[in-house]
Amino acid sequence: MKNSVLRHFAIVLMLVTFFYACSNNNDDIENTDVNNNDITDEVLTDADEVALLFMLEEEKLARDTYAYLYNLWSIKQFANIKKSEQTHMNAIEDLLVKYNVAYAILPDGVFNNKDLQDLYNQFVINGAIDKVNAFKIGATIEDLDIVDLQTLINNTENTSIISVFKNLQCGSRNHLRSFITGLKNAGGTYTPQFLTQAEYDAILLEDNEKCNQ
Repeated sequence: MKNSVLRHFAIVLMLVTFFYACSNNNDDIENTDVNNNDITDEVLTDADEVALLFMLEEEKLARDTYAYLYNLWSIKQFANIKKSEQTHMNAIEDLLVKYNVAYAILPDGVFNNKDLQDLYNQFVINGAIDKVNAFKIGATIEDLDIVDLQTLINNTENTSIISVFKNLQCGSRNHLRSFITGLKNAGGTYTPQFLTQAEYDAILLEDNEKCNQ
């Protein structure tokens, strides 16, 4: 699953790079909105645009999945973190608007990116099994999100994007801790699918972070 999503992004990034070269303590993330002063005069590359549009949909994947799971199980974490994921989306939208990048947000559960669509379709099936599986899905999404954000941070020099993505990572680490706590309380366990075991263990050893401080 990880390889599919990241491979898709890597192919898009490679094509964009080729074209460019040839042509010249709670569940909620805090204050992720982007202020006007946060946007510099940096040029937004084609690869940066692809990254922003991809992450907008990946954060939507989280929001839509958590909305579905909350409606199914009435678990508090999903209601709280769903609101946080909307804030994540808003932060990315702010960058898209300020850089004048066209985008569209499709209806709940519908995605332009096929890999993300496939993930959502599987998540709603697995999430209906029981509460343990629902919590595992939450952990999986945050696990994936942290890794994908790091990949995109490593592939840009745009300081505005780096700042926003690092803030979203902070929120995702808090969300992961929350889902793992809920999972343990429900009698389940989770093995990281995207983070290394060492990275995962290090996140769980830390207390919830104050993001964008």
